[in-house]
Amino acid sequence: MVELCIVRPTCPFHLSTHFFSLKPNNLNQNPKPHFTKSPKMLKNLTLLPSSLSFRAVYSLHILQGNPKTSSKIQSFHHSSNTHDEFSSDVEKIYRILKKFHSRIPKLELALQESGVVVRDGLTERVLMRCGDSGNLGYRYFVWASKQPGYSHSHDAYKAMLKSLGKMRQFGTVWALINEMRNGNPELLTVDVFVVLMRRFASRRMVEKAVEVLDEMSGYGVEPNEYVFGCLLDALCKNGSVKEAARLFDEMGFRFRLSIKHYTSLLYGWCKEGKVMEAKVVLMKMKQAGFEPDVVVYNNLLNGYVVCRKMADAFDLLQEMKRKGCKPNETSYTIVIQGLCLQDKMEEAMRVLLDMERSGCEGDVVTYTTLISGFCKWGKIEKGYELLDDMLRKGYNPNSTTYLHIMLAHEKKEELEECLELVKEMEKIGIPPDVSIYNVVIRLACKLGEIDEGVRIWNEIEASVISPGVDTFIVMINGFVEEGRLIEACDHFKEMIGRGLLSAPQYGTLKDLLNSLLRAEKLELGKDVWSCIMTKGCELNVSAWTIWIHALFSNGHVKEACSYCLDMMDAGLMPQPDTFAKLMRGLRKLYNRQIAAEITEKVRKMAEERNMTFKMYKRRGERDLKEKAKMKLDGRKRRARRRRWGSHNSQAKTL
Repeated sequence: MVELCIVRPTCPFHLSTHFFSLKPNNLNQNPKPHFTKSPKMLKNLTLLPSSLSFRAVYSLHILQGNPKTSSKIQSFHHSSNTHDEFSSDVEKIYRILKKFHSRIPKLELALQESGVVVRDGLTERVLMRCGDSGNLGYRYFVWASKQPGYSHSHDAYKAMLKSLGKMRQFGTVWALINEMRNGNPELLTVDVFVVLMRRFASRRMVEKAVEVLDEMSGYGVEPNEYVFGCLLDALCKNGSVKEAARLFDEMGFRFRLSIKHYTSLLYGWCKEGKVMEAKVVLMKMKQAGFEPDVVVYNNLLNGYVVCRKMADAFDLLQEMKRKGCKPNETSYTIVIQGLCLQDKMEEAMRVLLDMERSGCEGDVVTYTTLISGFCKWGKIEKGYELLDDMLRKGYNPNSTTYLHIMLAHEKKEELEECLELVKEMEKIGIPPDVSIYNVVIRLACKLGEIDEGVRIWNEIEASVISPGVDTFIVMINGFVEEGRLIEACDHFKEMIGRGLLSAPQYGTLKDLLNSLLRAEKLELGKDVWSCIMTKGCELNVSAWTIWIHALFSNGHVKEACSYCLDMMDAGLMPQPDTFAKLMRGLRKLYNRQIAAEITEKVRKMAEERNMTFKMYKRRGERDLKEKAKMKLDGRKRRARRRRWGSHNSQAKTL
């Protein structure tokens, strides 16, 4: 079973690169109110984290006497009770999309009869509501474009491009851009191409991202220093700093460079922990006439933290003060985070005190970092104390703050505490996001409480949140573990229908198909594969190999060969070990006809790819032997561990 990794940020704040980002990820934006115990109650009462409902009862006392937060609470409750003009229409459209997304004629008829008037602003809200389910949003986008008297705005196109890029539907993205050029060329702006560049960069498709920069001129949009800066920023933030540095040297002369471009490179090197390369960029920055500011120094601080060189980080803080560049809350938070990563929590608390003495107050990000550190090392009580402390000072936590506490409870397998924490968040006006729900569902499935997971899933579907791909995978894995394969198939097909299947989910596909075939549910497996094919998912060789190997391993050799022929008809050549495996199976069945058909097709495909069939065949046999040897070695290793124990357990005993 492939373990799902939800988003657990290593750094709970966003290092600014001089605002090349279109939407900076700041956890302190739109803080939500929170309530906690009265300080008088704290003196006489010690509350355990399991008594979360009791905490919520006394939570209003501290904030009623705090004018800094009481006004925010009133405004929050006022806004939560009022709906804008789009809310009811968005929910109505979303329910129709979920119900009929696989039946286009019925979907269009239902949308036509819904009574919803398509207007500016509605499309963007619908796409936002669909979340990760890009297919649902695209269905509505296409239908809306056909409505009389309406044409998509620039923001609607941009939102759709973001969604399609997230789904890796880059062919559709370019088709949409061409549609804009032919129908509404005035809507093509640099922001449209920046969205596409960022999506390519996030997939580590560097050449494609650079091609966007080169292709812009053909669409009547000239690239400028802002676009070049966004490209550097996107590459550096997605682990392609080497390529960004080469691009900077090769193309930098075409644009008027600013401190932002240098800071992007410096950020990329520091993120990788390569401080020496970052210092080279700093030297070039100074030679170009730019003096480093607090953003530059904060990136260097982060580089030292990544390398775990805390002494150098403290020296840099002092250097900033000497040079008149006063450290801000982000500077101190970076140092605090580095100490938390090394379980030096007392030192982290001392840095917080030094920060306050220097006149720089911490914010919700600072306290979230400390809470994350204490919870990571199992000190949940201290995390709750810090939560109360930040509330007394008027800082309102957000869902990320609670997420770290939730993860600590998950680590201890405390499902009741997680459920109580969700209830508390709802009571005090902090709506749980999909990451919070993912933690609870995953823990429920891990503990065998799959029905509780289903209940929470239904809550998500009934709320204004859309379940993401992580939520689907958690549920599917939970159903597979419990042997509820029909429900697992239903959720998997629903995930496909919403356009959420991509290469990272192939592990879940493999587990599901193998479980179905081991349970002798061949028809169900074929139904899942047929759904993948009919929904237009872009399948690569890996996906076909998973299905073919699953069939072969469970004794369905002829079916495996049939799907192998289908794969070759689709223009994909089987891997050498797949071919060798099928040939062995067919020899045992004495089926020369299918073997000859597969061999002939493979021989032709090898010639087209300038590969000798003899080498291909030899490589397949070699790969099979190596995999068999690795499998045998793994069994021997596990047998030794069962008999003698692992090195770690022996070390603990000593």
